[in-house]
Amino acid sequence: MKVCVALGAAAVAVAMQAAPAQAQSAQGQAQPAAPQASDTVQLPAVTVTTASPVAKPKKTKHKSTSTAPASGEPAEAPSAPLPAVELQPLPGAIVDDQSFVAVTVATAREFAASGGATITDTLEMKPGIAGTNFAPGANRPIIRGLDSYRVRTQENGIGTHDVAAISEDHAIPLDPLAADRVEVVRGPATLRYGSQAIGGVVAAENERIPTFIPKGGFTGRIVGGFTSVDDGSDGALSATAGSGGVAVHADGFKRSADDYQSPRGSVLNSFVESEGASIGTSLIGTDGFVGVSFTRFASLYGIPGEEAEEGVNPRIDMEQNKFMAKGEWRVRSSGVDAIRFWFGASDYAHDELAIHDPTVDTEFEVGSRFTNREQEARVEIQHAPFMTGLGEISGAVGVHVDNRDTRGQSFEGDSLLEPAQTQSVAAFWFEELAVTRQLRLQAATRVEHTAVDGTGWADVTDPLAPAVFAGERSFAPVSGGVGLLHALPAGVEARLNGQYVERAPDAAELFSKGMHEATGTFEIGNPFLTEEKSATVEAGLKRAHGGFRFDASAYYTRYYGFIYRQLTGVTCGTTLAECPPTVPTDEEFDQVLFQQRNATFYGAELAAQLDVGRVWNGIWGIDGQYDFVRAEFENGENVPRIPPHRLGGGVYYHDAAWLARVGLLHAFAQDQIGLNEIETPGYTLVSAELSYTTDVKAPDGTASQVTIGIKGENLADEEVLDHTSFKRREDVLQPGASVRAFGIVKLN
Repeated sequence: MKVCVALGAAAVAVAMQAAPAQAQSAQGQAQPAAPQASDTVQLPAVTVTTASPVAKPKKTKHKSTSTAPASGEPAEAPSAPLPAVELQPLPGAIVDDQSFVAVTVATAREFAASGGATITDTLEMKPGIAGTNFAPGANRPIIRGLDSYRVRTQENGIGTHDVAAISEDHAIPLDPLAADRVEVVRGPATLRYGSQAIGGVVAAENERIPTFIPKGGFTGRIVGGFTSVDDGSDGALSATAGSGGVAVHADGFKRSADDYQSPRGSVLNSFVESEGASIGTSLIGTDGFVGVSFTRFASLYGIPGEEAEEGVNPRIDMEQNKFMAKGEWRVRSSGVDAIRFWFGASDYAHDELAIHDPTVDTEFEVGSRFTNREQEARVEIQHAPFMTGLGEISGAVGVHVDNRDTRGQSFEGDSLLEPAQTQSVAAFWFEELAVTRQLRLQAATRVEHTAVDGTGWADVTDPLAPAVFAGERSFAPVSGGVGLLHALPAGVEARLNGQYVERAPDAAELFSKGMHEATGTFEIGNPFLTEEKSATVEAGLKRAHGGFRFDASAYYTRYYGFIYRQLTGVTCGTTLAECPPTVPTDEEFDQVLFQQRNATFYGAELAAQLDVGRVWNGIWGIDGQYDFVRAEFENGENVPRIPPHRLGGGVYYHDAAWLARVGLLHAFAQDQIGLNEIETPGYTLVSAELSYTTDVKAPDGTASQVTIGIKGENLADEEVLDHTSFKRREDVLQPGASVRAFGIVKLN
């Protein structure tokens, strides 16, 4: 931590002494493209960045006829090149990020069009990503069949500091309207953020800490919309102003949605109410920047299901206050290009409320309370590139520190999680070797020490007198990865990666010891769990330019000591004493034990777009996608809650003003089920979108870009049951046919 403070102070000093940077948006752009969080070794030119030292997307407007491949080698021209036209960017466009792994990107426009209360509502329509879909206000991402403790969510490089990984009913305190861009990152790049990101990182980027002086001194955005399926409305406003080397940012949002409609009628207790605001400021100089921000997030949302139909109406009332700081000092001497730091400290709490006896009472009572206080810091030093006999080497080394105090307190029985403290410190190192213009190699490693202190049960054979474990477990995960990226003819890039990762068990996996009303489970941790280990091989092909664009990946992962929650078949009351191991009972909570077994995951993902031809003022084409994941334990038993195969496609048109698309996404029936699971039928989602964008100039000469649009989802009103959701067991349907009207105003 002393290292973080010292480097942070140095960055402040340099930024304050540097000359004011009036053109600090580097190329004079009002809203520069967010840097890629995906490829941690492709280091940028020394410019003001918003995140890690990684590859930046090109700041050129999309042209479907572009033939310049990511590798820089001229591509083969299509046989019938289309005329160059200015186009609205397509949702789900193949990203030109020159990354060693597959990267999924969702833009602010996509979030505005979908209108969901969580970032997962938009991401789960993309290959390789699903959602927990426990409630409209709580939908956590699942990446290649992995969720909870294996998927890290973060904002501007710092974790979201919540308790969403503990249970599917817990929300992520990040509204989609507050994100400029969200990337889903897999592979060696995740080693920057910790072993808890073994499955992937969902990284949201925004300008809450300003990193540039806007062109003209001001930039802003207004976004909002209305959704028919739940009578929902939402809106957000953000603005950044700067001059003389000082920039200030402010934003706020609010959303409200009633119970949504399904093909069978209204889904009770599925409402969402949330709001939040943030303010930040930065000092920006020619040699770097340093800034801080403060953010508040609050949400109240219902949990649909059997208890809601009985009148219990469980709901969660949560709030988080978060302070963040980050900075960059471009040293450019002594072999150091730049030093960057990130820091975050947060205070999170939520109450789980319910009407415990609807026959005689109408007042909500607090059944349990979850709290999380966390501090996190990361420092990275990017060394100057240097030549060797094999080629140019560039890279970065860093330190990552985290301290977390978590509690899940029950007021009705045994608490799910007694106070537990997790401390970790890690060092990581990334290097990239540019062998030729066409061939690049990557290597990454992370060494970590994690200590988890808490209280749990060592043995529950006798529920009336369980053996208690109280103390600390220490772990030393070591992880590493290698990658290859090779430019092929016609602008195609081939990638091959190998990765070995060790993950320390989470506090809840070790020390859970009580009932959780929202999920209907009585969870018992295992304080003797060991590190979860995995070995992955992934291969992919990508073409980001030209009339035919695609990104395809295939992967295979072998887990050693995969940690999972096992249903025992025993039902419990509110305490362990009410968990008879042999005598059947009619208690309401299913007993769950945390266990370890070897497992295998493998799958594939494909996204493609083909510009067919010129029509009217633009281009029309077709797109397609496919993904699947297969997961088995070593005895051939299926891993539970694995997403089904999905296949989809659509027809699109876009020009300088208009964007239109009609598409289908079919999810096949999931009959490869785990113990105590039930099969889930398939379904087909029909969607359509139409939007119009135009530039508007005010009398004072200021310019704005206005987008208005309409989007329909599940237009065939299909009955959708989500196999990855715990609510599948209660036959809680997902939303039916919905139409959303939205608008976006960008102020320059």
